[in-house]
Amino acid sequence: MINTPSSLEALIEALRCLPGVGPKSAQRMAYHLLQHDRDGAQALCESLGKALGSIRRCVKCNSFTEDETCVLCSSPRRDASLLAVVETPADLLMMEQTLAFSGMYLVLMGRLAPLAGIGPKDVGLDRLLARVTDGVVREVILATNFTNEGEATAHYIGEMLRGRGIKLSRIARGVPVGGELEYVDSGTLAQAVVERRLL
Repeated sequence: MINTPSSLEALIEALRCLPGVGPKSAQRMAYHLLQHDRDGAQALCESLGKALGSIRRCVKCNSFTEDETCVLCSSPRRDASLLAVVETPADLLMMEQTLAFSGMYLVLMGRLAPLAGIGPKDVGLDRLLARVTDGVVREVILATNFTNEGEATAHYIGEMLRGRGIKLSRIARGVPVGGELEYVDSGTLAQAVVERRLL
């Protein structure tokens, strides 16, 4: 049996922390970096170290930033009366890429998952409540994912904010733009019919 160097084993194990990367994929990545792309491995190492040292959470929206307040929260062009609640910084990025929303954000950095032991305090709902009751926010748009946990999170937030004089809305779901009905799953199509709008 071949004796793998301990530092190589440590690298393979470290790569397994990435989503969707199992033992074989981690091994392939490690061998590729060491055998074919040592410069890329060095750049990855330096970039990761720099990111870990300089990236922190925005004091307003809780997303990633290098400053105390992120660029979006600092912008005078954003509508502070609209607040979209998203699960992750990646969700915020997707919302921004639509160019359809010009309000502010609050990133939960997760979602409620009672079976996994993730409750309201773990996803920063106290931060959301403080933000919503600041007298500036007029509408909260629940933009959590349409998973069971995302739906539970949206429902919990809706109940938490009900009766506070804040307009609550939920992003719509349905048939994707350019989608053909025969290829859409029945659950999505059913939801599109239920949430149809008048023309």
